[in-house]
Amino acid sequence: MFDMWCLHIPVQDRTTFQGLVEHVERTVKSESSRAPDRPVYLVGESVGACIALAVAARNRDVDLVLVLVNPGTSFHRSQLQSLSALLDLVPDPFHSSTPQLLNFLTGNFMKMSPRFGGAGQALSEVASGLLPSLMYLADILPKESIVWKMKMLRTASSFVNSRLHAVKAQTLVVASGNDELLPSRDEAERLRGTLKKCRVRHFRDNGHKILLEDGFDLVTTIKGAGDYRRSRQTDYVLDFLPLSDDELEKAIDRDRLLTFATDPVMLSTLPDGKIVRGLAGLPRAGPVLLVGYHMLMGFELGPLVTGVLRSTGIHIRGLAHPFMFNESSDQLIPDSSNYDLHRIMGAVPVTAVNFYKLLSEKQFVLLYPGGAREALHRKGEEYRLFWPEQSEFVRMASRFGATIIPFGVVGEDDICDMLLDYNDLMKLPFYDILDKKLNEEGLKLRTDSTGEIKNQDMHPVVLTPKMPGRFYFIFGEPIETKGREKELRDKEKAQHLYLHVKSEVESCIKYLKEKREEDPYRSILPRLLYQAAHGSDAEIPTFEP
Repeated sequence: MFDMWCLHIPVQDRTTFQGLVEHVERTVKSESSRAPDRPVYLVGESVGACIALAVAARNRDVDLVLVLVNPGTSFHRSQLQSLSALLDLVPDPFHSSTPQLLNFLTGNFMKMSPRFGGAGQALSEVASGLLPSLMYLADILPKESIVWKMKMLRTASSFVNSRLHAVKAQTLVVASGNDELLPSRDEAERLRGTLKKCRVRHFRDNGHKILLEDGFDLVTTIKGAGDYRRSRQTDYVLDFLPLSDDELEKAIDRDRLLTFATDPVMLSTLPDGKIVRGLAGLPRAGPVLLVGYHMLMGFELGPLVTGVLRSTGIHIRGLAHPFMFNESSDQLIPDSSNYDLHRIMGAVPVTAVNFYKLLSEKQFVLLYPGGAREALHRKGEEYRLFWPEQSEFVRMASRFGATIIPFGVVGEDDICDMLLDYNDLMKLPFYDILDKKLNEEGLKLRTDSTGEIKNQDMHPVVLTPKMPGRFYFIFGEPIETKGREKELRDKEKAQHLYLHVKSEVESCIKYLKEKREEDPYRSILPRLLYQAAHGSDAEIPTFEP
């Protein structure tokens, strides 16, 4: 993924901040000239973040991506400011026994990743030892080095803060919520408001040395924020990296409670029309286009994508609303990382270009023609399709000979009731202000459409939970387009196939709504009793297809 370079500063080295910036700058320019079409990533923690910002301010023509981890730009508002003033008064070797300084230099041993377990344990024993141990630590970390680093951090903070206006680089700020040394959370928000292209990711429970702590993955964070790219422009299709085991487990964990509460039943249709439980009816080779109903709030997405991946190894790439990729959305939603997992899982903005690329790569593509209007429907509109009148995907699918799989899903009405929909929200005082912020700056979809499908505005909904029922999925009979490209160039024939796909999705929904009435385990209580009798891993029965 990356060719790694590391800036190493020997303990006895006293290079000035300006000298370090120039040293990094030379390396950056060399790498940029060697591969001018690829970005150079600068990852800096604390004073390292200041170095990265300084390099970016001095080299605005170089394609840089900055990853600033608990940046030292907040030094003048931190505990380190007062601590550095007292450092001169502390005699050797007791300077190394100050808890804040130990944290600043070595991190929190209790949170250190097992990969550093040996070193962490050794340092912990030294830090908690008596005077001989402190003297040993003082030899490793002499007072002069600490004083020099503190002074450099003060200089770096002042230098960079006066030049933030010159930074044009794409920036990701990683902020620890439990940073004992720097006000990193507040500083991240300040930088977001100051830098032009800046995203922020908060990690509430992590400390100052987050890069050494267990459970934190920098690569996953970069991917989730949408800041990984291999060229000057982000290509969400080609820049995608396969999931690591940890990322897949994270995706499963996020929906574990929902999956447990709804115990999704997945059915598929064989080429001969027979409906079976399981996914035997899904093709195993792409390109495949999955077209279906978008349940309220997209509740079906997690169980659908991870369920198919775990059962078949098929990785579904979703065409998603551009709001999920818009930098302004980070400032409009309470948790800016809400959509990170979707990006990690391979979702891309819904555009004709991305659709084309995915099919050309023979991917399994997930498309919801009803879009946000369907997922954010009003009261009484559950299981109603809000599709455009004209075909949008048939001719593109036929161009690559893609297999179209219509599918339906039901269950939203078995887990919640809608308390307030969009019409209700618009009656609330001052909601129109939030509505404008959510939608005026975002990319508009289907502006040339008519009717309800044109209303693709983003908005919250207020729900009340119910005793959980069950989710049911059915993948309809595969519809082949291979060899029909010439035929489906005809608008009338393409429209006929489009309406056929829509009718199949409606039939899938109708089938599930009727058949779930026959399921004795539709409610969670019978399912819990069944698992108590047969084991938690036992597959719970359902209706006969």
